[in-house]
Amino acid sequence: MTTQPPRVRTRFAPSPTGFIHLGNIRSALYPWAFARHHGGDFILRIEDTDTERSSDEAVQVILQAMQWLGLDYDEGPYYQMQRMPRYREVLEQLRQSGQVYPCYMSTAELDALRERQLAAKQKPRYDGTWRPEPGKTLPPVPAGVQPVWRFKTPTSGVVAWHDFVKGRVEIRNDELDDLVVARPDGTPTYNFCVVVDDIDMAITDVIRGDDHVNNTPRQLHIFQALGAKPPRYAHLPTVLNEQGEKLSKRNGAKSVLQYRDEGYLPDAVVNYLARLGWSHGDAELFSREQFVQWFDLDHLGSSPAQFDEAKLRWVNAHYIKHTPPQELAALVRPLLERDGIATHTPDLSAVCALLHDRAQTLPELAQQALLFYRPGAPDPAILAQHLNAQGQAAVAELHAQLAALPDWSRESISAAFKSVLKQHGLKMPQLAMPVRLLVTGREHTPAVDAVLALLGREVVLPRLQGHDPA
Repeated sequence: MTTQPPRVRTRFAPSPTGFIHLGNIRSALYPWAFARHHGGDFILRIEDTDTERSSDEAVQVILQAMQWLGLDYDEGPYYQMQRMPRYREVLEQLRQSGQVYPCYMSTAELDALRERQLAAKQKPRYDGTWRPEPGKTLPPVPAGVQPVWRFKTPTSGVVAWHDFVKGRVEIRNDELDDLVVARPDGTPTYNFCVVVDDIDMAITDVIRGDDHVNNTPRQLHIFQALGAKPPRYAHLPTVLNEQGEKLSKRNGAKSVLQYRDEGYLPDAVVNYLARLGWSHGDAELFSREQFVQWFDLDHLGSSPAQFDEAKLRWVNAHYIKHTPPQELAALVRPLLERDGIATHTPDLSAVCALLHDRAQTLPELAQQALLFYRPGAPDPAILAQHLNAQGQAAVAELHAQLAALPDWSRESISAAFKSVLKQHGLKMPQLAMPVRLLVTGREHTPAVDAVLALLGREVVLPRLQGHDPA
C-alpha cells in the first residue's frame, strides 16, 4: 500500500514594515506558482509582530500588489498579532517539557559579554549562563527582573536539510547559541512564531529569500522539539539591482505598485519576475498558464539574479502588442481622460490596435494616441520644406479624390494615394509627409492611410485645406 503524499501547501509571509519591491514579491510568485502547479493551497500570512515598524498602510500595499499581479491566495491573510494566545499556549508546552528556560541576563550584561568575545576574536553569542544543566548551580535570580525565555539548543551534532537551491546544508549545533523565544513581556519572537504558524497551517514547502537561511537551523530545532515534521525548503538567491547591489529601497528599488502606475501590465511583470531566478529551457516569453504548468523547484537558479529595467520594458512591450485592443483601450482611456481628453471619436480600441506595437508602457501608448485626439499645428518651417509647388498640387488632387470616395476606408484611401503619386510622378514620402503634417501636425505617424481612415472624412478633408474642423 502506497502512502498518498500530503497536499502541497505554501505560504507568503511578508513583514509589513515598508513598501514591497520586486525582489520581495518574487517570494510570493514562486510559492504561488508551486501551489497552483500541484493543485495545492497558497496561504498569505502577515508577520506583524514588529509592532513599532509594522503599519496598516504597508499591509494594504502588500494586498494591493498581490491583487494587481493576480497572486490569489486560498487562505488568509492571517495576522500573527491575532494569534498570540496560540503562541503562548505552545510556549507553555515547551516550558512544561523543559525545552525552554528563563534567562535573567540584562542587556548591559549581554553587551559586556559581546565586547569580551569580540576582544578575544570569538563569535559573539550567548554563553548559557542561565541554562540549566545537571549539577550546575545557577546564579541567584535578581529581584524585580522579568526574564526572557531561551530555547535549549542541542550542544552537539548537526542540524541539516536538503535545500532545493543550495543542496545539502549542514550547521554544527555548537555554532548556535540558545535562541530567545519570548521577550520579558511574554511576547513570542519571530522564529518561534514562524514554526508554530507553519505547523498549524500544515505548510509543506517554504520558498523564501536567502536572508532566511540563518533562521532555518533554529526553526528546525523548534520543529523537532514540538515533534512536528518540518517543511521542505528552497532559499532564493538575492535579487541585485542594475549596479550589482542588493535590490532594496536604499538602493533604488521601486514599489511594486509604482510599476502599475508607470503603465506595466501585470502579466508582463509576472513573466519577467518568473525568469528572475528560474528558467524553463530558453523560454523568455510565456503565459501565466505556461508558467504554472512548467514551474518546479529543480530549475531555480543558485546565483543572484540581476534586475534589468530595459528587459522588463521589452517584455512589457510584447504584452502590450499581444493584448486585445478592447482591453488596451480600457487601460489607456483613464490616462487620457485624466488630462481632460475625450476619446469618443475615433474609437479608442481601433486606435490602440494601430498603435500597440509602438509603445513599451501604457502612458507611452496614451501619448501616441494623442495623435487622434489632440492634434497639433505643423511647424511652418518644417511644412515649408515638404510642401513645395508640386507638393501643393498633389495635396490638392488628393483632397479632390478623397472627397469623391464613395466609402471611407483604408483600402480606398490607399488607392487614392497611388493614383495621385502616379499622376504627379512622386514617391510616397513626397506626398505622405506633407499630408501627415497638415492632418496631424507630426512628422512621424503610423501608415498614413491607416491614420486618415481612423480620423475620418470630416476631420481629414478640412485639414488638408489648412482648416482645422475642431
